[in-house]
Amino acid sequence: MKSFRKELWFNTPGRRAFINITPKVQECLRESGVREGLALVNAMHITASVFINDDEGGLHQDYERWLEELAPHEPLTRYKHNLTGEDNGDAHLKRQVMGREVVVAITEGRLDFGPWEQIFYGEFDGGRKKRVLVKIVGE
Repeated sequence: MKSFRKELWFNTPGRRAFINITPKVQECLRESGVREGLALVNAMHITASVFINDDEGGLHQDYERWLEELAPHEPLTRYKHNLTGEDNGDAHLKRQVMGREVVVAITEGRLDFGPWEQIFYGEFDGGRKKRVLVKIVGE
């Protein structure tokens, strides 16, 4: 069995962003040489997410609105976490809703997606470098 590990780094200038990382994960798969197996992709920061969905701008705007309704950034006093001097209590909750990781089957050397599925990095407290782990195992 082969095992491959790579870190992808992101530094979004804004507080929130949704980045399609499917091409980067596909490149990792090519580098790994795995033809049959599994790919784990996970955010290694507690205020970021990895998830699978459609790459459609309206949907991303819906996510922005929905997440802000669920866990508004302001007022900062809303979150006890922010009493520590942080201002990202909302980002922790948004990450919890959107998820930490995805696992995708690898079949015949390709990510085995359903129609329209893509892998996204979701940033909820940007402005600094953060990483995503890609771990691929298989034959």
